[in-house]
Order: sequence, then C-alpha cells, then structure tokens
Amino acid sequence: MNPKPKRRSLGFSLIEVLVAIGMVALALMAGMAVSMTLIRFAERQPALLLAQLCAQNDWVRLRLQHQLPESGESSRTCTQAGRDFSVRLSVMATPNPDFRRVLSQVQATDAATDAAQQTLLRLSTVMGRY
Repeated sequence: MNPKPKRRSLGFSLIEVLVAIGMVALALMAGMAVSMTLIRFAERQPALLLAQLCAQNDWVRLRLQHQLPESGESSRTCTQAGRDFSVRLSVMATPNPDFRRVLSQVQATDAATDAAQQTLLRLSTVMGRY
C-alpha cells in the first residue's frame, strides 16, 4: 500500500484573508485619524496667526506708552483680516517693582452675537520700566 500523497495548499485560507483584511482596516483607520488631526490643525492655523497678531499689537501698544503698565485687567476687540477677536489683558505685579507680568488671552468672537466663542491663544510676557 502506498500512502496517499499530501495535498499541497495552493492559496490562502479564509482565516488568513480575514486577518489580513483586519490588519489593513486598522492601518487605514489610524491613517484617517492622523489626517483628520492635520485637517483640523490646518483649519485652525490662520485663526491662530491672527490671534497672535492681536496679542502682539496690544503688547506693542503697552510698550509704546513708555511707562510701566498699571496692574489690572482690560479687554478690547481686535479686527484682523475681517475677523473679530476679543483680547483680554491681565497685568500683574512681580516681586521686582520695575517689572510687570502681562497675560494675553485671545478669543474668537462670533460676528452675529458678539459673544466670545473659544480661547485660541494664551501668551505671557514680562514688561520692564525701561
């Protein structure tokens, strides 16, 4: 009696195909999540740039006064490239009386309701007397 020759597999089994499809699906989902993050960042980038301009404009305005800013809070509206932003400045004393800490918080403003929507940017600096 001759033993029967073993059959050779000429393709992939159903389990192997399903595992491969699952791995490809996981890789595609991870790539999609990364691309969505990049899209959100790209949409937010112009607003961040304009918000930074508003904050820096207020800092320059304080420096051009050639005097130490008074402690306290103030807010104003800034328009850049047709978009309105709300800028809130907080000036605080430091242990050294020749310096003040200035915090700027910039929020996007809804043009229809004049209500601040979300905080886009928070920046901090120290301004000196001279």
